[in-house]
Amino acid sequence: MGSAKRPIVPTLPRGNAAVDALASGERSSRSGMAPTQERGSHRQAEAAEPLPCGDWPSRWSAADAAAASRDFAELRAGLGGLLWLQFDPQEAGCSLWLWREGEPQRLTPPGRSVRSRVYEYGGGAFCVVGDGVVLVDEADQQLYRLGIAAGSVPEALSARSHCRYGDLQFAPAWNAVLAVEESREQDRVIHRLVGLGLADGTRRVLAEGADFYAAPRLSDDGRRLAWIEWDRPELPWTATRLCLAAVLADGSLGAREMLAGVAGDDSLQQPTFTDDGRLICLSDRAGWWQPWVEQGGQWHPVPGAGHPVDNGAALSSTGTAGWSEPRLMAEADHAPAPWQLGTVSHLPLEDGGWLLARLEEGWGLLVERTADGRERRLAAEFSRFRQLASDAQHFYCIAAAPDRLPAVLAIARDSGRVHVLAGGERPLPAEELSRPASIRFATGEGESAQAFFYPPRNAACSVPADERPPLVVFLHGGPTSACYPVFDPRIQFWTQRGFAVADLNYRGSSGFGRAFRLRLAGEWGRIEVEDACALVRHLGEAGLIDPARAFVRGASAGGYTALCALAFRDLFRGGASLYGVSDPLSLRRATHKFEGDYLDWLIGDPARDAERYRQRTPLLHAGRIAAPVIFFQGGLDAVVVPEQTEAMVAALRARGVPVEYRLYPDERHGFRQAAHLADALEREWRFYVDLLD
Repeated sequence: MGSAKRPIVPTLPRGNAAVDALASGERSSRSGMAPTQERGSHRQAEAAEPLPCGDWPSRWSAADAAAASRDFAELRAGLGGLLWLQFDPQEAGCSLWLWREGEPQRLTPPGRSVRSRVYEYGGGAFCVVGDGVVLVDEADQQLYRLGIAAGSVPEALSARSHCRYGDLQFAPAWNAVLAVEESREQDRVIHRLVGLGLADGTRRVLAEGADFYAAPRLSDDGRRLAWIEWDRPELPWTATRLCLAAVLADGSLGAREMLAGVAGDDSLQQPTFTDDGRLICLSDRAGWWQPWVEQGGQWHPVPGAGHPVDNGAALSSTGTAGWSEPRLMAEADHAPAPWQLGTVSHLPLEDGGWLLARLEEGWGLLVERTADGRERRLAAEFSRFRQLASDAQHFYCIAAAPDRLPAVLAIARDSGRVHVLAGGERPLPAEELSRPASIRFATGEGESAQAFFYPPRNAACSVPADERPPLVVFLHGGPTSACYPVFDPRIQFWTQRGFAVADLNYRGSSGFGRAFRLRLAGEWGRIEVEDACALVRHLGEAGLIDPARAFVRGASAGGYTALCALAFRDLFRGGASLYGVSDPLSLRRATHKFEGDYLDWLIGDPARDAERYRQRTPLLHAGRIAAPVIFFQGGLDAVVVPEQTEAMVAALRARGVPVEYRLYPDERHGFRQAAHLADALEREWRFYVDLLD
């Protein structure tokens, strides 16, 4: 496996010094980029009052944590500035903003949300068109054209109520918007690539026949159309195809040509054409999502890709003096798992270079790479980068850091100087902030997994000398997804109160190469549970936590793993499931087309692997759960329906297991309303505190 090359962090000595060591960011030497605690933090901690962990007084409330859940998405340069989507938990919707001439301007009125629901997870919900934008209205999933002048009213571009649209891309050569169309036709869901003319809204089918499509891209000269497609039972992170068709003189498309992915053994994403007409796409054929390029009808890694990294020179954060010597491209992923459409994590530049959002051991780097292989690191104080864009003077991105809320950045291309356009607030002072430390630890089958550890942190309180803090293990959803070392208001809520938190990237998480990502195939409900338990043991042996007071929690797929850990291991004192899966077969029967074969990949074919399903269904093993559990559920959830969660609650209550159940009638799969986010966090904390004694 690709992850096996990274060292396992040795067990640390017992005592508070171990907590300080991890809190200061000690990690493997491979990338050496963990942030450090500010000077004076140890002196300040010595002055804090030792108090029993778990119920420390804190001004960082659940309401504060919920209010800090604002985020950004879908960055686009154009209209003389920069556009983005902004999610506000107070509105529970996404608004469209334009920044230009130093000022942000909201383009969509309150009450109108811009969001695609293609494949349920959406993405690519707007594009810049002429002197305005075309967007997807969340309410009806139709396309609208909107000008940027104050008081502009959206004008309908599509009127197909049975269709959804996403992955919008303006094609100037056709004066049309390209899109992935999701059409509900009788008892089927059909996906196509379409073009919608801006002059009259004429709809034109560009490609159909495959089960799924993504990323339609037209070359600047209008002569070639590229896209990604795949068929069931594959998933976009297991096997896709890169396709290309010539545009004929009459405007029709020539025969489809499959450039890559024919063998079905690599995942391709984010095709794009360079200014000189070359087609470039990310491929994991060499084990990592890296840029590949079409040359003479053949598919090749870009120079320096597909090889081990040359660690000879560390990358400086800014400035021309920070350029490395020519080096091979890092053996690292340059994209997340493609759950959403419209992701941009690599950007070819005019001079043949690249702007790359790289992931190394869970940490994000923004790297500019020249055509001859020299690199410099940009915005080094940030640790995750999404949605890249550029113009003549600036690079743009959405970024996050351990001490900041998500931010929209403008980075000067000449000097590397960073300017925050929106967001980026520091909600907590340095003395109150728990910073992540990356750890590698041994798990099953002689392999290893990765996690970010956050020790308790509160300026007024400290851990007593004779106590080790309780632990909350966070399990991300997906499960083919990841956690990142960025400011998470929920994590800080826990660490402020004397809990340690471990955010786990179990085997099967994305961002660690293809082999690590595919490790969950047939193993869901087993190996990630092993990893969660191994993490608790590792931290306990290091003296960092009290393993007898460990809790496990997760949302959606993470909730399933939490329930499996409670049912099949006797390690955790309690846990929480937020709209978590308790009956995989029930989920398989009810799930949508995009994930229609996901359970077969994660566990197996029910007809062939019925016993495996039985062994890994928490609902069928509720009798093995003795630890208290708190459940949170949305009443409108169509993925994990309320009846599934309520069956699990009833089974535990029938056995006398302490259970708390909270239903939010107007929430779906993933809570969005600030009041509900705060209520759930507060209830979960109080539930655990009652179990500490």
